[in-house]
Amino acid sequence: MLCKEFRLPLPLTVEEYQVGQLWAVAEASKNETGGGEGIEVIKNEPFKDFPLLGGKYSSGQYTYKIYHLSSKVPAFIRLLAPKGSLEIHEEAWNAYPYCRTVLTNPGYMKENFVICIESLHVDDTGDQDNVHELPPEKLKNREVVYIDIANDPIPSSDYKPDLDPTTFKSVKTGRGPFTGNKWWMNQKPVMTCYKLVTVEFKWFGLQNKVENFILKSERRLFTSFHRQVVCWLDKWHGLTMADIRAIEDKTKEDLDKLRKQGEVRGMRADGE
Repeated sequence: MLCKEFRLPLPLTVEEYQVGQLWAVAEASKNETGGGEGIEVIKNEPFKDFPLLGGKYSSGQYTYKIYHLSSKVPAFIRLLAPKGSLEIHEEAWNAYPYCRTVLTNPGYMKENFVICIESLHVDDTGDQDNVHELPPEKLKNREVVYIDIANDPIPSSDYKPDLDPTTFKSVKTGRGPFTGNKWWMNQKPVMTCYKLVTVEFKWFGLQNKVENFILKSERRLFTSFHRQVVCWLDKWHGLTMADIRAIEDKTKEDLDKLRKQGEVRGMRADGE
């Protein structure tokens, strides 16, 4: 089992990020769906009385999705896993500003494969040592990694000129571009996504390789996604949560259609 805490400083308020993140999830989902692969939304409904982070949060929005993603896993897994087994099920309890997401593969790996992502969103610059309130034994094994969405290197296939924080300038808010070392220290507003990722993949001979691949993939996904959130600022800024729920309902319909037609789309495991 591996455990990393990714910290992503962003030029947003915590309130703004709630809207921007959900809008970007809906938009990005369409870019990852087509040709029989992609994202199927099974449930998207309110929940309550489900204690999270020691009971600090207990109500919010529950989503249950299935990812049909044969091309999104590394080739050595595709060779070993039987056809039709590469579905990832995602359950998420969004009790914003806290969210818990659990990914499993019930059709094949069952309890031998679990990814848990615990996200806490805070109005700070990423300097809190233990926002997830980990006990000493877990804290000892946790590795902290800062992600600089503006300056960290990304695969050339992920780069898009209109999604570059170092050149982006928001018309609506006047924010950006975001340049220089630790640009967030001089940025207002500023917030941090603290994302604690725990990975367990029990497969003899492959455990370390796959767990490290998953964490590398999560870092790439977090970097790419949050570049989008920031550079799409003018598209979602000013929307309400009611607007977001309506967009999510429409997106579910679009995803069902996209998944059944066209070509395989989105980010491949090999970076192509």
